[in-house]
Amino acid sequence: MKRYTVTAALPYTNGPVHIGHLAGVYIPADIYARYLRSNKRDVKFICGSDENGVPITLKAKREGITPQEVVDKYHKIIGDSFKEFGVSFDIYHRTSSQTHHQTASEFFKTLYDKGVFTEEVTEQYYDPTAKQFLADRYITGTCPKCGNENAYGDQCENCGSTLNATDLINPKSTLSGDKPILKETKNWFLPLDQYEERLRAYIESHKEWRPNVYGQCQSWLNAGLQPRAMTRDLDWGVRVPLRDAEGKVLYVWFDAPIGYISATKELCNYAKLDVWNPKAEEYYISAYENDKCGWEEYWKSDETKLVHFIGKDNIVFHCIIFPAMLMAHGEYTLADNVPANEFLNLEGQKISTSKNWAVWLNEYLREFEGKQDVLRYVLTATAPETKDNDFTWKDFQARNNNELVAILGNFVNRVVVLTHKYFNGSVPTCMDITAVDQAVIDELAGYPAKISASIENYRFREALSEVMNVARLGNKYLAETEPWKLIKTDEDRVRTILHIAIQIAANIQILIEPFLPFTAEKLLKMLQNGGHDWDDAGSINLLKRGHEIGEATLLFEKIEDAEIDFQIEKLNQSKASNAADAAIATPAKDNINFDDFSAMDIRVATIVAAEKVEKTKKLLKLTVNTGIDERTVVSGIAEYYKPEEIVGKQVSMIVNLAPREIKGILSQGMILMAENSEGKLTFVAPAEKFQEGSIIR
Repeated sequence: MKRYTVTAALPYTNGPVHIGHLAGVYIPADIYARYLRSNKRDVKFICGSDENGVPITLKAKREGITPQEVVDKYHKIIGDSFKEFGVSFDIYHRTSSQTHHQTASEFFKTLYDKGVFTEEVTEQYYDPTAKQFLADRYITGTCPKCGNENAYGDQCENCGSTLNATDLINPKSTLSGDKPILKETKNWFLPLDQYEERLRAYIESHKEWRPNVYGQCQSWLNAGLQPRAMTRDLDWGVRVPLRDAEGKVLYVWFDAPIGYISATKELCNYAKLDVWNPKAEEYYISAYENDKCGWEEYWKSDETKLVHFIGKDNIVFHCIIFPAMLMAHGEYTLADNVPANEFLNLEGQKISTSKNWAVWLNEYLREFEGKQDVLRYVLTATAPETKDNDFTWKDFQARNNNELVAILGNFVNRVVVLTHKYFNGSVPTCMDITAVDQAVIDELAGYPAKISASIENYRFREALSEVMNVARLGNKYLAETEPWKLIKTDEDRVRTILHIAIQIAANIQILIEPFLPFTAEKLLKMLQNGGHDWDDAGSINLLKRGHEIGEATLLFEKIEDAEIDFQIEKLNQSKASNAADAAIATPAKDNINFDDFSAMDIRVATIVAAEKVEKTKKLLKLTVNTGIDERTVVSGIAEYYKPEEIVGKQVSMIVNLAPREIKGILSQGMILMAENSEGKLTFVAPAEKFQEGSIIR
């Protein structure tokens, strides 16, 4: 194709990006775009923040700030994280921009003027307490397909089913918690049923798509498409550009994919827009600037290949709804491929942003400084391309230590060190080539085409594995030829071996760049080599005889157990917090009368001495000043407190409990403790210093 438009799903700006997003969308998209650039293809890699979804307004309500403050905060966090992680977007745009509002409004108006939409008055859920119609994400209930009790009005995140709000069982408003009522409202619908045959022909012309994508599309088509509302009753988003649409905005899945188009316009400096003109009810363009790259060529040309990288929960929107919109418009190119990955789990559980069961990119970049490529490598090597996969911290450590350090890093380090040791860092002359050498040269020559085929068919795990095989080839070659043994007896043979070995390293620099760009940059500086593209790979003449290389530096470092234990403990803390939040209080005991309660004499007391009870794990012997006397109490708190920690501690104590002998010690009272859902105990104590013997009422 003459040019490529590569898009990555727009992340919602209601929180940071996590490893599930990276593995599902952004790393494979970046690999593909970098590969195309290395092949000197004309490519525009497009992404941006989706700032108009209901999740934004939900986040704003929870944090007590405005939606604009939410999107500004997370747009910066996400954009900065992508940049630091090396995702090479040509533009990272945002759907709150004037360019986007104008583009989305014009797109809607074009379809409206062509008579595409149908106006329908339907019953929609309304919250009488909050006094507003409820967008899909403002409604939760039980999924009719899998029974998940926390499904949203548009989608069940447990089973992945796309829903209508009225499908939910026992729906409730997320605003008030009340059961919503149905109330009439007017919206504009895209009649997907009228595009069913064209969509079917389009989908069936792409049987090469991944089975999960093709299969889900066929399932939708076979079930029969229904009209879908493209507008919503909401006060945040792109205003519907019609005079009788006050209080309505475009459906987020109408405006979000148009974000790819508006971002391309912005990248090309297509237009400079003024603010909303309330009288004309539209934005107006005050000045057109030079369209420096011809944005329409990337969206309206048969010579352009359009590829959408998405997660599997976005398949229907990119393969059914967006193509139907483009068909209705009539001027746009349809996607050639939509490589959607499955889900990535974390330590055997589904990633959950609400439960903080995730590895957040911005936190990773801070806690594993300089190790962007380690995460890129692991997430690519374990990418959920055809089925759900699992990320574990132990596997992360093992792949770094056993593959990146021991295979790739080890090979490059040995080559550079030996070249400096034997030839003062100068690329030696290739002398006589043996059959062993020729076999390695021939195998090396075949890798670029093999890796290309995998990338161009969106098999990125396979492609990365082949790049690592080049490093394995180099290690095997050095191990078999043993130049460190030959140097004393056959220097010319060592010249040939190291010449070939260092050419393998230079090939790795080219081939690894789409996957591990920071490593490729380090290797580039080490070899002091530049100007080579993908077409040059496979050659043993990348570095000329006599070329001076730099000193060896480590490409990767071992990751120690303590670093991994810290990450696992973070997840354990999230798990404990979630369990505490979900814990149901123990039911109340039977009622007692006031006289029964009054019979208990509860006082403030101070622990004056403490020691462990021999041959027990749980018991402490306490000497307590009750204000009445000093007495001994045996308490089962040794697992939570050391004796020396609690001397001087004030506690609440029942002083008129009948004495009881425990392990040969007469216990005269009971210290009151609170117990949480995990069984942990803590003292029930006065908030400030009180006189011993003070009565607790």
